[in-house]
Amino acid sequence: MPLPDAEQLVLDLARQIKPHLSAQCALVGIHTGGAWLAERLQQILGGDIPLGMLDISFYRDDFSRIGLHPETKPSHMPFEVENCHIILVDDVLYTGRTVRAAMNDLFDYGRPASIALAVMIDRGGRELPVAARFVGAVLDLDATQNIQLNRAENGQLNLSLHTAK
Repeated sequence: MPLPDAEQLVLDLARQIKPHLSAQCALVGIHTGGAWLAERLQQILGGDIPLGMLDISFYRDDFSRIGLHPETKPSHMPFEVENCHIILVDDVLYTGRTVRAAMNDLFDYGRPASIALAVMIDRGGRELPVAARFVGAVLDLDATQNIQLNRAENGQLNLSLHTAK
């Protein structure tokens, strides 16, 4: 299956998001792929949009089973979350559990006015009632397939598809 061009998807997402930006709006990326995507969106939409990052490792519902991810990064929220319109950014929307964990983490910083979800890829397979407002592409993937966002040294984003054996 040919994968869509990640850089084109970022531009498409930026076009979808731009009309919804306001002075009380911020981008919040979920580590790691969502953080990269949020950084690129901020570059395209304008550097004055506040940018936060969440590491949801401690908020995952499978934390007690799988333990801490080896590449834990600190969350960083350099703006007031209270009454802010948050655009939560992730690379791939699958079960909805990552988004649930991110919202739990986000509410520890305050009560946002609203949260809208932006994802590069919606691959279906939801286990929780979560839907993205802004979507780069919808792909129908088998449960054995995994799509991953990668960032090259030059900052370019690309997608790769893996099949579990």
